[in-house]
Amino acid sequence: MMIISIIVGCILGVVIGFITPTIPYTVSQYLAIAIVAALDSVFGGIASNIKKNFDMKVFISGFFVNAILAMLLTYLGEKLNVDIYLAAIIVFVGRMFNNLGIIRRYYLSKISEKSKKIREKDKK
Repeated sequence: MMIISIIVGCILGVVIGFITPTIPYTVSQYLAIAIVAALDSVFGGIASNIKKNFDMKVFISGFFVNAILAMLLTYLGEKLNVDIYLAAIIVFVGRMFNNLGIIRRYYLSKISEKSKKIREKDKK
């Protein structure tokens, strides 16, 4: 189910990318932080699926709430003339790397198990 959602989302993103014109510079900062927040949610969803505690409600709410909060922080920082969005980027990217580490370790252990089984099978 999750893989299908990722594939549909990627196809939808490519189609929208061809349809829409170039993003104006004035909103590019908001879009960039929203994308980083959304990617954090995606990697978190994959990691929680690996841990067997994935909840679609938590994923969807986190996806949109994180993106909206990050854009609001960017707007507030712009109004205060302070780069608050940098703090959000640091937090979201840190979480992305943490979740990516969980995903990487899971698949490395799966690959190691398969190669170990193959070696044991060859010995027999």
